[in-house]
Amino acid sequence: MKVTFLGTGTSQGVPVIGCTCTVCKSLDFRDKRFRSSVHVQVGELSIVIDTGPDFRSQILRAGITALDAVIFTHEHKDHTAGLDDIRPFNFKQQRDMPVFGKRQVLDQIQREFAYIFTGKKYPGVPQVETIEIDQHQFTIQGTTITPIPVMHYKLPILGFRIGDFTYITDANHIPDDSLKLIEGTEILVLNALQRESHISHFTLQEAIEMAKKIGAKQTYFTHISHKLGSHHDVDLELPEGIALAYDGLQLTLG
Repeated sequence: MKVTFLGTGTSQGVPVIGCTCTVCKSLDFRDKRFRSSVHVQVGELSIVIDTGPDFRSQILRAGITALDAVIFTHEHKDHTAGLDDIRPFNFKQQRDMPVFGKRQVLDQIQREFAYIFTGKKYPGVPQVETIEIDQHQFTIQGTTITPIPVMHYKLPILGFRIGDFTYITDANHIPDDSLKLIEGTEILVLNALQRESHISHFTLQEAIEMAKKIGAKQTYFTHISHKLGSHHDVDLELPEGIALAYDGLQLTLG
């Protein structure tokens, strides 16, 4: 399995218009973050988790030429806004794109992208097949995916485990039953927005404590705000086995 971080930032990420903080002025490529998304390649199977506003640029930058499915963690715009840009894959692959999400996510997508779902479609609009998921395991072309229910303030959303890789973003609480689903994971990805308390995201310290509790071999933090600090400085603070992810980071498992 190969995992590529397409984006590790937030809508409060970098660069921020008019901001003169150290991170926004940084020349370190690791401080330049698109909205959070990840690409997972399992054999011939190509999956993307979330299609934020930067999706087209992310796909081009990563050189992804085939895509078999899109999975959504939740319905917020910074995770769904790029769905229209699946259309080149429709043209190239000559098939509808399977889109997996909870009912609330699919309903939101159908409202936001109503032109995709009308009876009389404009030529060239994205072609999708919506597939509802819940907390139960599902498969895509033989690959098993385990949803991980977590809380984003009062909004129930999903993380996902594929083999020994677990991806959780936009969370500030992981229930005990979900922690059991993560046990034994080799690579954990967890959101760490900023240092200050936040209503719906783990802070850096909360993310560190959760990572230690889960005990994965290696944890990477994503969904990073420019308020957190520079990649170089924050990485120096982190315990062994925990690191900041960055756009373009690639991992190989198994």
